[in-house]
Amino acid sequence: MSEKSVDQLCVNTLRILSAEAIQKARSGHPGLPMGAAATAYTLWTRFLRFNPRNPDWPDRDRFVLSAGHGSALLYSLLHLTGYDLSLDEIKNFRQWQSRTPGHPEYSLTPGVEATTGPLGQGLANAVGMAMAESILAERFNRPGHAIVDHYTYALAGDGDLMEGVAAEAVSLAGHLKLGKLIVLYDSNRITIEGKTSLTFSEDIPARFRACGWKTQVVTDGNDIEAVTAAIKAAREDIAAPSLIEVKTHIGFGSPNKQDSEKAHGEPLGDEELRLTKEKLGWPTDEEFLIPDEARNHFRRALDRGRQWQNKWQADFKVYKAEYPDEAAEFERVISGVLPDRWMAAMPAFSSDQGPLATRAVSGKILNAVAGGFSELIGGSADLAPSNKTRIADSGDYSAENRLGRNLHFGIREHAMGAISNGLALHRGLRPYCGTFLIFSDYMRPAVRMAALSKLPVIYIFTHDSLGVGEDGPTHQPVEQLMSLRAIPGLTVFRPADANETAAAWRYAVERQDGPVALILTRQKLPILDPIQYPQIPEGTSRGGYVLSDTDSSQIDLIIVATGSEVHLALEAQTRLADEGIGVRIVSIPGWPVFTAQTDEYRREVIPPDIPILAIEAGIELGWKSYVGSSVDVIGIDRFGASAPGKVVLEQYGFNLDNVCHRVHQAITDHQQRRLGIGGKNC
Repeated sequence: MSEKSVDQLCVNTLRILSAEAIQKARSGHPGLPMGAAATAYTLWTRFLRFNPRNPDWPDRDRFVLSAGHGSALLYSLLHLTGYDLSLDEIKNFRQWQSRTPGHPEYSLTPGVEATTGPLGQGLANAVGMAMAESILAERFNRPGHAIVDHYTYALAGDGDLMEGVAAEAVSLAGHLKLGKLIVLYDSNRITIEGKTSLTFSEDIPARFRACGWKTQVVTDGNDIEAVTAAIKAAREDIAAPSLIEVKTHIGFGSPNKQDSEKAHGEPLGDEELRLTKEKLGWPTDEEFLIPDEARNHFRRALDRGRQWQNKWQADFKVYKAEYPDEAAEFERVISGVLPDRWMAAMPAFSSDQGPLATRAVSGKILNAVAGGFSELIGGSADLAPSNKTRIADSGDYSAENRLGRNLHFGIREHAMGAISNGLALHRGLRPYCGTFLIFSDYMRPAVRMAALSKLPVIYIFTHDSLGVGEDGPTHQPVEQLMSLRAIPGLTVFRPADANETAAAWRYAVERQDGPVALILTRQKLPILDPIQYPQIPEGTSRGGYVLSDTDSSQIDLIIVATGSEVHLALEAQTRLADEGIGVRIVSIPGWPVFTAQTDEYRREVIPPDIPILAIEAGIELGWKSYVGSSVDVIGIDRFGASAPGKVVLEQYGFNLDNVCHRVHQAITDHQQRRLGIGGKNC
């Protein structure tokens, strides 16, 4: 069989295998796999460097399927090239507990580099991966030793390029001249509703060129040699990132659905699949057929991958002999092991250093630990002076300075979140990023993907409440805190002072299996005396703890608070003690961490059958289900107002008189409930 015939056989194998998996599942998107098969085949067999037997080989090329709905194509490639993904898994596409879910999921399927689903996320992830490659290459490569030298590829569709996150990421990638980033644009001009001309008419290559990208157009996506030439040209000129628009036919080979939205998001149907096989010259009487010639050709990836990795390992051995310190550091950061004694520089705070805003404390901590924590890198969405996210004397990452540790994302919160995910996915760096808490809404899809992917990204969200003040309700977060807590796998800390902030930072750094959000104040707060409250570090690490107990023999009420409201609770405890009312103060900086503690510990902190008052400058939703239906809450269930922060908090009930009044009311209601004579919460 000629080389050209083998190529065509392999491309059709990808098409039919993908379409059959989708048909068996009665669910999926056959259009992209059938239309982009030749593009993907060309990349995977002629350019992409990977080792199916070691998917985590550090210097492999990265491939991100940004158009994640085309997952059947990726799974077919992974199976055919020899990854640990059996044909049975292909047959179980989109089924319970399979390793072939509807959209690719990082760490579930060998060879999947990123969890992609929401369109545009994968393209922005790829930008982060390309940034990571450039940073690590500059840091570790030495003359004659290119131990970090790989490309990042993304396959994106029309839908990806309509999303705002993609536009943000494309703009930044061009500005940063990420020349080893290559995006293959599957331009089939179809979306779910029909032709893209309904909503989408810009000149995409021109848009990318305006952002500083090199662009090429392949007019026939089935022309393997034209795709080859375009990728080759993109690889040879790394002065800027590359876009290759490949014009394809969605659902290629389907007699009745090709070039139609009907091929996008639904199976072909049994009869249409049979007709497609006939048109492509494929046997119609056998399912999930993989011709030996195609299998053998794809499986050459095993030998290529082994040779690539063996050569890299041999080169690394020489590098290690010449640069032992650099080699040891490279191995450490790639494995994700924290540096020895990274905590040694963590500052402790005494009460006479206050008051301090927790955002300022976070900045001090960041700068204290950064010196011995070389992989820590990050920045802000143009708010570093306010977020306190700058590492002093460490330079700015740019096209001219790949060693700068301060990343400037511009006013692009969504891309910042997704790019940070890409930095974490690449491995070798520990990313953090910051913005105002109110703008976490702009990056929420990326935060959700980080949680789903269990990525150790640190979010620094400042200006956490009505204390923002004069900027008014547009900038005063009300629902954001509880909304972030609702994301499974995202650990949210809202510390009360400098020492809780230090403990929360420690938790964030040491957590390797998911993201952590630090919710920090703009306004200054007193510092809790570490001598008077020695339990702060351990208590914070457990998510919640008894900060201050009553001196009386009986606990009449428990005040549960977070963040700045903890100090208001302490003030109330003192006044109420003078009235003979015993109040326990419980600080819960980290809800999900506290929830994960044993029932025994949580009952010890918050005993049953004692009235509870919760104080938090956010919506009340969630407190009753979290603490108990009888809890009373001082919160905010409306938008804020423009005035000095102290005035707004006072007017919204966050003041000593109101807290003490609500304590009296809660105790009375509790007593009435016990007597069965009604009460506010009956």
